[in-house]
Amino acid sequence: MSELATKSVAQEQQERKIETRTGVERIAGFTLVATAVAVLAVLGAAALFAQGQDKDKYSLKSPSGIAFSDFRGYEDWAVVSSARTDEILKVIVANPKMIKAYKAGVPGNGQPFPEGSMIVKLQWTHKKSTEAPFVVEVPDVFSQAFVMEKDSKRFAKSGGWGYAVFNYEAASDKFTADPKSLSDCGYACHTPVKAKDYIFHPYQKR
Repeated sequence: MSELATKSVAQEQQERKIETRTGVERIAGFTLVATAVAVLAVLGAAALFAQGQDKDKYSLKSPSGIAFSDFRGYEDWAVVSSARTDEILKVIVANPKMIKAYKAGVPGNGQPFPEGSMIVKLQWTHKKSTEAPFVVEVPDVFSQAFVMEKDSKRFAKSGGWGYAVFNYEAASDKFTADPKSLSDCGYACHTPVKAKDYIFHPYQKR
């Protein structure tokens, strides 16, 4: 009887250990799942926030009807060139179709850019770097996206190019369509480079 009692007690202790371990494992499992769910929720919220910002931005249209959504993805387009005034730093980017044309020699070869070419001039105020060990100007506050879209039928009166300006306000983190931005708003300024298909900036060597 004493052996049976001893085995019974030992078995009970073993079962309790198994139950305790199982309970701990369950709690750990629940904790891991809860943590994963929380992380996914945060990432999902961040993604939705970014999508919401893009949705707001890409819902804009200029007074002449040029849609900002036509230029979707411009943030990742290749750089064509850059420029700077006393107050503004400008970086010029173009969509893949226009970059391909640039690399084929347009407009230096006398050929125009193909239909669907798009170019965007991104503008920042600039400031002196407080980190570099030498004097250098760096971008400060983003202010504007000036866009051009090649559609010879739609913009026949302005050399085949449509122009629009979308302003950015850092305080509200919002874009707005410039109310004075008509489809030919840049035509007069770009007429001096008509021979270059109205484009000032060549594709810079790199």
